[in-house]
This record gives sequence, C-alpha cells and structure tokens, in this order.
Amino acid sequence: MILTPELLLQAYRSGIFPMAEHRDDPELFWVDPRRRGIIPIGGLHVSRSLARRLRQDDYSVTVDTDFAGVIDACADRSETWINAEIRELFIGLHARGQAHSLEVWMQGDLAGGIYGLELGTVFCGESMFSRRRDGSKIALCWLMDLVTRAGFTLFDTQFLTEHLASMGGVEISRAQYRARLEEALVFRADFAGTELAASGQDVVQRITQTS
Repeated sequence: MILTPELLLQAYRSGIFPMAEHRDDPELFWVDPRRRGIIPIGGLHVSRSLARRLRQDDYSVTVDTDFAGVIDACADRSETWINAEIRELFIGLHARGQAHSLEVWMQGDLAGGIYGLELGTVFCGESMFSRRRDGSKIALCWLMDLVTRAGFTLFDTQFLTEHLASMGGVEISRAQYRARLEEALVFRADFAGTELAASGQDVVQRITQTS
C-alpha cells in the first residue's frame, strides 16, 4: 500500500499513526497505543525556573518558517522513528497547511522546535528537539499558548515521556482518547489565523492563569 497524505490523515482521524523502526528502515508500521499521552488544554505545568527562562526573551520564536529544518532536527538523533517517507509526507502536509512547526532561535541559530499535525481542534504533536538548553521546553510553551488561543481542544503527544509528564502530560485510555478525538474533529481551530504571543512574559502569564 502506498501511503498518501490523504491516507495518513484518515489514519490520524481514526486514532492511529505510523512509525518506522529507525531512520533507514523503508517500512512503516501502524501504532494504536493502549494508553495515549496528552497534555490537557490549560494544564501545562511551567516550573519557576522555566518561567524565568521564558521571561528572558533572549530568543525569538517563529511559526512555519523552517518546517524541514525542524523535522530534520527531530530526526537527528541516534534512535528515531522518522524515516524518509514520514519526512516526505509531513513536508507535503505542511505545504498544504495541515502540518505546522514552531521554531526557537538563539543568536540566529535554530535552537529548538516542535512540529505536528492539525486536524479539526486536535493538534497532534509529533516530535520536538533542543540544540540549546530549554529549547524544546520554550517551544512547547509557546505552542501550547498558541493552540489554546486558536481554539484547539485536544493536544495529542501519542506517548507520555518523563519530560512531558513533568510539564503536565497525562495518560488516558484508548477509548477515552477516541471519544475525545471524535468530538474534537467536529469543529475547526484557527492555527494559521492566530498570532504568536508578543513575549515570553505573555506566555507565562496566560499559562499561569489557565493551569
């Protein structure tokens, strides 16, 4: 079976997603976790040290400026499930406005970022990376602020890592996820029409008010 962008979107709408065993593996397999990781909208946890880091504003943040750079950075590790086919599919979805990236820049360099898929009011966070300290945490905070204001109701992380759990991520059952997914697909969020926060201080203030 040839995996097209349309089939990929259909799979995500059904609650499953593809992965590869490693970067050079041409084969994909479908994943349907028994326990699903999510970050509740309004439930992101920001530590005091991270809040101070966000307020420093010695970085800049952009959206959809370097999607290929973000996905390549996410795959640039010893073990990755992002192979060439997944990369190509998501770059195609980005060109169609259905996949997005958020970039964190420090001194002109890509320091951190995250990318994911937009479906209705679901944002499927695929992967994130850091090249500088707290790069991925800054990216996640800015992205959560954006998707909250854009009207998203479900932020899917697929799995729950220790890193995500420390920032408010939780696990729900497969049945709970699919019920929430079905509800979230009825409506539409406005990712492209929602502006980034004006500053890290604004991000911290809004997250503090909603968490």
